[in-house]
Amino acid sequence: MTDTDGPLTGKVALVTGSARNIGRNTALALAADGASVVINALEDEEAAEKVVWEISTNGGQAISCLCDVTDRRAVDNMVGKAVEELGGLDILVLNASQRGQKPFTEMSHEEYRRVIDISLDGAFFLTQACVLHMIEKGWGRIVTLGGISWHIGTKNRVHNLVAKSGLVGFTRGLAMEMAEHGITVNCVSPGFIDTERPASAGKRPPLKVHPPIDRMGSPVEIASMVRYLCQPEAAYITGQTLHVNGGMYLGG
Repeated sequence: MTDTDGPLTGKVALVTGSARNIGRNTALALAADGASVVINALEDEEAAEKVVWEISTNGGQAISCLCDVTDRRAVDNMVGKAVEELGGLDILVLNASQRGQKPFTEMSHEEYRRVIDISLDGAFFLTQACVLHMIEKGWGRIVTLGGISWHIGTKNRVHNLVAKSGLVGFTRGLAMEMAEHGITVNCVSPGFIDTERPASAGKRPPLKVHPPIDRMGSPVEIASMVRYLCQPEAAYITGQTLHVNGGMYLGG
């Protein structure tokens, strides 16, 4: 249930790729803490509106917006809509991505660029559109979504690994610049999570290495970490990559 007096009451959150999986669960979690939420999808309006309905049914406030995050004009329009209809922009969760899977020797440049552009150009456009609103208020939370693959190496996913490693650099650099404005920037890096996979992601590869917590994680468990990083009490955490992977990768 949404708590109208929750820790994020009065805040506005934009969660990209929030019609399903980790994004959807993150949007629901932030709404449960009182935030108004922009639900974003590329083209599945029905799925996005379903998340809006879930939040509204529990007493929260949400709007949906279809937007390709690689289109700067569309991104600016989406952020403008959030500010106009919800009153501002305080939290940005950069979750949108494309999980391609193809051997490097068979990968076209277009396929390579599309995966990278969604993660990196999307992060650039969205953050530039949002961050001035946060600076004006002297408070903000930006969370990027990384992944275990680039930390441990994965076959047939060079484009994904390049994109996710770039997001970590983006996170660290931005954290240094935004700290003086009361804005934290962190990366949540999921392990193997039990999500619905689109056709473009290919068949889920077999789990060759089992984590100490011997199961797949759930989208709710990733959303819980994002949720914590958006709380007022997380103000001393910035520039970090938080690994949620059952102990498969311990960082370092």
